[in-house]
Parts: sequence; C-alpha cells; structure tokens
Amino acid sequence: MPLLNKLRTAVPGTPGGDPAARSLSRLRTALTLFFALDGFLFAGWVVRIPAIKEQTGSSPSDLGLALLGVSAGAVVTMTLTGRLCRRFGSHPVTVAAAVLLSLSIALPPLTHSALTLGLVLLVFGTAYGGINVAMNSAAVDLVAALRRPVMPSFHAAFSLGGMFGAGLGALVAGGLSPTAHLLGLTVAGLMLTAVAGPVLLRHPCPAPPEALPAEKAPGGRRLDRRARGAVAVFGVIALCTAYGEGAMADWGALHLEQDLAAHPGAAAAGYSLFALAMTAGRLSGTALLQRLGQTRTLVAGGATAAVGMLLGALAPTVWLALAGFAVTGLGLANIFPVAVARAGALAGPGGVAAASTLGYGGMLLGPPAIGFLADWFSLPVALTTVAVLAGGAAVIGYAARNASTVR
Repeated sequence: MPLLNKLRTAVPGTPGGDPAARSLSRLRTALTLFFALDGFLFAGWVVRIPAIKEQTGSSPSDLGLALLGVSAGAVVTMTLTGRLCRRFGSHPVTVAAAVLLSLSIALPPLTHSALTLGLVLLVFGTAYGGINVAMNSAAVDLVAALRRPVMPSFHAAFSLGGMFGAGLGALVAGGLSPTAHLLGLTVAGLMLTAVAGPVLLRHPCPAPPEALPAEKAPGGRRLDRRARGAVAVFGVIALCTAYGEGAMADWGALHLEQDLAAHPGAAAAGYSLFALAMTAGRLSGTALLQRLGQTRTLVAGGATAAVGMLLGALAPTVWLALAGFAVTGLGLANIFPVAVARAGALAGPGGVAAASTLGYGGMLLGPPAIGFLADWFSLPVALTTVAVLAGGAAVIGYAARNASTVR
C-alpha cells in the first residue's frame, strides 16, 4: 500500500483517489513489469551462452557471427517499430513483442551449429528490438504525464530483472540443461504477460498534462535539421554505453571463466553483480538527475564506467574483475535512459526508435565485434573497447553541454 500511495501522488495536484491517478499508477506498474521481464529473459539467455557455445562447437568468431542474428533482427525491427507504435499504439505492440520474446527464448538450446543458432537468434532479436522500442515509447508518454524524471526507474526494473535472471542462471548452470532452463523462462514470460498485458491493452497511452502546440508535437511533422541532429547525438551517446551492456552480457561470464579460471557459477554471477550495480544506480537515478542535471550525470557516468571497465578487463584476479564490473554498472546506469527519454521528448516514438536503434545497435553489434577482436588479439584487450566508448560518451555529453536539448 505505501508503494501504491506513492505512485498515486506522482501526479502533482491530483488526489490519490482520482481515477486518472489510479490509471497512471496501474500503467506504471505494468510497464515496470515488462521492463523487468525484458531484462530477466535477456539475462537468462546470455548466462547460458558458454554452454550453448560448447553445444554448437563454435569458435569465438563463429559465435560472434551467430550473435549477429540477434543484432540483425533487432536493428531491422527497431526501425519499423516506431511506425507500428504510431499506427497501433505502443501498448499493444509491447504486449505482442513480449509474447514473441517469451516464445523465442526457448529456441537457441535446440540448435547444434553456429548457422542454425544464428537463424533462431534472428527471431529472438526481432522480438527483443520490438519490445524495447515499444515499451520505451510507452514510458516516455507516461513520464510526460507524471511530470517527473522517472525514466531511470523503468530501466532499473530492466536491470533488476537482469540481476534475477543471471542469478537464477548461476544457480542452475551446473545442474539444469539450457533446454529445460530456457523453456522454463518461456513459461514464466507468458504468465507475466498474461497478468500485465491486459492493463496495457485496457488503458490508452496517457496524453501529457499540457499538450504541445500541433506544430511542435512529437511526430506531428518532420523534424528540422537541428532536432534530427539532437536525436542523433542522444542515439550516439546511447550506442557508446549500450555497447558496454552488450559486452558484459555476452562476454563477461566467458572472460571470467576462460581468462581468470572462475567457476561457472562465479562467472555467471559476474553479470548478476553488474546488473545489481546498474539497478542501484538507476533506482537513485531520479534523485541524481534532479541534483546534478543531465550533462553532469552523463559525464560522470561515462568516466566512471571507463575506469571500471579497464579494471574489469585487465585485472589479474576474479575478485578485482568483479569489482570492476560493479563500478562499470554504476557508471553506465543512467546514461542510456537519459538519452532515450530526451530523444522521445523531442520526437515521440520516432525519436525513441531512432535513439534506440543506435543504442541497442551498440548493445547488439558490440558483442560480435568483441568476438572478432578476441580472435585477433585477446578477450581482455577486446573488452577495453568498452572503456574507450564509455569515455567517448562522457566527451560527447560534455561537448553538448550548451545545447538546448541537453540540460
């Protein structure tokens, strides 16, 4: 009840018993569950990558090529989902993508070659790209209605779901096959969608409390060059940081197990620790943004993540590497949600789609790139590129400090 009352008072000047406040509260809860589901399912897949790599007999470069299936499916879908959201609404698209994501996660352990793995990951990537654009678009609308910078709280749910998904994977990695594990995640995903989906389908996207003039409304007309450039800037910032999230998801456990001789359970726990740190950072994200503002948050986060990933990639012991992973998670926590929220505020679902395509493109294209670099050099050296791009996000955020779109 205290949490519900807190959500009800999120709309200034609206009494807790007001139907509009109750509707926003239900929407926020349902969207939070979908963000958590996305992180939970994605983490459940990534912690089983080492086992599926062994099952398919893939080399690092073969695995990198197979992971391009996720990248290709997601990036192509992201470019189309903004249009689908404008036509059908972001809520129905979110629910449909959640069903497909839940079903497709059961497919990878059924494969026995890098080629077939890549093909089924196309389906998984399609669902992953669709749900991320759709639910972020829905969240942007809800943030505008609440008139509070609560976007990090949704991404905190994603990280929390990732933490639990990775933690569960760590617990069952030694005793449960990938097939049984991921099939169980399918059942869990469909059950949660059945609970939270009807809330989104019954409630339309909320309109901002103070509607913009028609000529300035996001999506109302083609954006001018300056606005498109601003959306692109936010997309590049998202790309630089999401690259690190993807690297940690797909290669963090393998680095601990292969380069530092960590136990499979400890290796899987590495991503769980990273997700826990991101969750903590995002839960405090609203207060941090209100205190520091967007530019300082971006710069401090990028610099922190760069230092943390250098430690995580080059540390000689498992415990130091885990500490580096945690620092990286804290640094990356709020950069992506800030970038996507600002793009959505500028251009509606189209802005979210553009920034998300760049951002999640970094998350999904980064791991294959790291696979090739690991073959050419080594995995620790390849992971230092995460630090380079995190530092780049800090530089871009600082360079854009005087732009009206970055405050």
